[in-house]
Amino acid sequence: MQRSAYRIIDANFNRAREAARLIEEFCRFVLNSEPLTTRAKQLRHQLSAAVNELDTASLIFSRDTIGDVGIGLPVDGQMRRGSVKDCFTAACKRLTEALRVLAEIVQTLNPSVAEKIENLRYTTYTLEKDITIFAEAAEKFKRVRLYVIITSQLPVEILTLTSRCAAAADCIQLRAKDIDDNKLFAVAAEFVGICKYAGALSVINDRVDIAVAAGADGVHLGQNDLPVESARKLCSYPVIIGKSTHSQRQVRAACEQLPSYVSLGPVFATPTKPGVKAVGLDYVTAATKILAETGIGHVAIGGITADNIEQVLAAGAGAIAVCSAVSRAADPAAVCRLLKDKIAAFNKG
Repeated sequence: MQRSAYRIIDANFNRAREAARLIEEFCRFVLNSEPLTTRAKQLRHQLSAAVNELDTASLIFSRDTIGDVGIGLPVDGQMRRGSVKDCFTAACKRLTEALRVLAEIVQTLNPSVAEKIENLRYTTYTLEKDITIFAEAAEKFKRVRLYVIITSQLPVEILTLTSRCAAAADCIQLRAKDIDDNKLFAVAAEFVGICKYAGALSVINDRVDIAVAAGADGVHLGQNDLPVESARKLCSYPVIIGKSTHSQRQVRAACEQLPSYVSLGPVFATPTKPGVKAVGLDYVTAATKILAETGIGHVAIGGITADNIEQVLAAGAGAIAVCSAVSRAADPAAVCRLLKDKIAAFNKG
């Protein structure tokens, strides 16, 4: 009976370890996220360390691959995968199933080790959720090149500007800090609808509650707003979460919170943020290098116009946010198209 127990442990340890490796590779090569890769790797090593507390020689000696009646049993669609994400999802299921089997069987041999394995199962559930939420939001934001911010307290102006910019902008943020909540929600709901119809992402500044209630794609948080993790807990669906940063220290701190993207700025002096010191192009270069191994997106912001956009792109920015350059233009849609063309031309060159 003990040999049979070891056979079950050996089979499920191998299954769990292989699944954990696939999850780690997904975080490493698909999400390009060092923080999530590290967590997946730690889980795999903790599993190996726990199993190593058992009689590892008995595990190997109990193995009987040739005599295993389960080898080669046909199951329709067992290895059918349509994408790398499907592989990740299947790996998570295999890992938690294998960990449950391990915890129950190991309980008959070593309750202390069984408890460690059971804790790893719950760790896996949390890790799967964090990876899935991060991956879905990051995938949405990946296509953003032109990010327009509409700063206004006038509902008609907000909706008019949104309608004019939505066809060319990849993402539009609504920043309306001084509107009563009931009016803000009504405007936000219309704002989201316009963006959705045009195929642009919709982001609400500061207000997680309004963003979720209006069905926005995302919310943008300042340095003095809710922490990213707290904001994420309030969301009932995967929401893009942005975080403002103004220094390398703030970028590194933001990376620990795993936002979908961070804003870098203000690159130049801007009338939108009077009295705020510009961080300059060197900050854009330094910040994008920090972000390179995190899988976290970015957008450069602050005083960017058609005249200086190439400087910001050359500094390393992959996405550009504009506000007054569009809102104060006689033809906001034309300015959006011009900026989008400049970004496309720079990337081709």
